[in-house]
Amino acid sequence: MVRRMSRQQRIHVAGAGAFGLACALGLAEAGAAVTVFDPAPGANASAVAAGMLGPAFESALDVSARPHVALLRSAISFWPSFAEQAGLRLDRRGALAVGDGQRLADLEQGLGDLGFSPKRIGRARLRDLAPGLSETFGEALIAPEDWRIEAAECLAALRRRASDLGVAFRPEALRTRGDADLVVIATGPSRALLDLAPELAALSPIKGHILRLPRFAYSGLVVRGPRAYAAPADGGITVGATMEAGLADLAVDAAHVDRLLEAGRELFPTIGADAEVRVSVGVRAATPDGLPLVGPSSAPGVLLAAGARRNGWLLAPLAARIVTAWATGGDTGPLAQALAPARFAAA
Repeated sequence: MVRRMSRQQRIHVAGAGAFGLACALGLAEAGAAVTVFDPAPGANASAVAAGMLGPAFESALDVSARPHVALLRSAISFWPSFAEQAGLRLDRRGALAVGDGQRLADLEQGLGDLGFSPKRIGRARLRDLAPGLSETFGEALIAPEDWRIEAAECLAALRRRASDLGVAFRPEALRTRGDADLVVIATGPSRALLDLAPELAALSPIKGHILRLPRFAYSGLVVRGPRAYAAPADGGITVGATMEAGLADLAVDAAHVDRLLEAGRELFPTIGADAEVRVSVGVRAATPDGLPLVGPSSAPGVLLAAGARRNGWLLAPLAARIVTAWATGGDTGPLAQALAPARFAAA
């Protein structure tokens, strides 16, 4: 449980992505005087993301996420109240997976083993939920546990809500602790703040390409295909995404774009050769075990909320609750230990 602060602390937050803004909001609601530092707000991996909140398919399709399925399932339970509090739109219609019979059978078995409840749907229902999907796919699995948000829209809404609560925003990078009582580091894979928090050395970059086709109208569910996913995006469609471990540049690789387009057309054949395509590149931060660093640094007066890999949006409300609890002396809850930054130092 999060408590109100007994006195107004000055807290500086480095980073205005999903983690940084969620933490700023929680801390401001607890009574802190919060300032968020980010030299390029809106240009982070959180803004590039497709906004999928997918504990089911992430756990079934990503080997590194599978050991953390219980935590991911718990994390999404914080979303309804978080969305209501911040005025965010939350799409709870579920997500689809398509492929050949063997892929669907393997996924159905895997999801069931992980405690999820996938359902088989036939061609007619599939066309209702994913209009324009290739006729190649005659059935699909739907995971009702997987939801979605519009990432850029949510970033803007979180910033507005935080501003309403008195959070200040400075378009510059945080360099030092300065006059803050507490610093929260919610940045990407950069090691610029390593002197403030040595645990940041555990982070490594993952570069990713994602495509947005603003003129290809799509309002259906997220579709997880054999080679790519497709998701609605502000009236258009998003196709993604690459995972390029160890790379931290933002250069566009034409070969990756071509492969994503090809995979997108396998799902939606009416994506034409002349379709308008906007390419976004983002760099995520990841830890060796795939879970973020959330909690106190070994350095006094520093908290961390960084390194969420593919699940930054999914884990943001949970990370904010843990950070706010640490800052206020409240109960951090049963999930905090799994995210403790000290776990790598101890190893």
